[in-house]
Amino acid sequence: MTTTQRLSASLAIAVLVGGVIALVTAEGQTSATPVAAQGLATATFAGGCFWCMEPPFDKLDGVISTTSGYTGGERRHPTYGDVSSGRTAHAEAVEVVYDPTKLSYAQLLDVFWLNIDPLTRNRQFCDGGAQYRTTIFFHGDQQERLARESKQRIEDSGRFDQPIVTQIVEAAEFWTAEDYHQDYYLKNPLRYKFYRFSCGRDRRLDELWGDENQ
Repeated sequence: MTTTQRLSASLAIAVLVGGVIALVTAEGQTSATPVAAQGLATATFAGGCFWCMEPPFDKLDGVISTTSGYTGGERRHPTYGDVSSGRTAHAEAVEVVYDPTKLSYAQLLDVFWLNIDPLTRNRQFCDGGAQYRTTIFFHGDQQERLARESKQRIEDSGRFDQPIVTQIVEAAEFWTAEDYHQDYYLKNPLRYKFYRFSCGRDRRLDELWGDENQ
């Protein structure tokens, strides 16, 4: 559920959606400043197809919005076609705005891990390419520390006999994806369910995480 939409105006416009003030620029970016001013926080995760990464966060009490988009690359104003070509270095990602008085970043990290395959590089389930890499994009020192600690705990647990290849990097510019990608699982529930099933996402997650993924 995104709190913003693309505007064609050349000026930045403040909009009020769901009680949250967001600053939307002509470039389609959302400024983090109004989020912080509201006492909210932002987390950014790449976990393969962004359609499938919105639902697990949307259902959490304390999440204000999730937005599908592109980040981690070089091209400005990327389109889905650009990113899908594999030539932009961007990853499909979700930006999560949440209320830290109701939900901790550590809890978001737990949800992230349980919804990805952390053992596969540049691929998630049926989708291949660097744009489907798994990455935690941290905002600030505390998020970086918590992200690295969470990864270390999984490595130390002995659950997997393969290395965890999920990257942890500083958050870069986040470019909001096209409107038809936002809330795809709500707008197109049958297509979404078919894609998710045919991609083998839930089957693989069950293999990796077992009962923890329930």
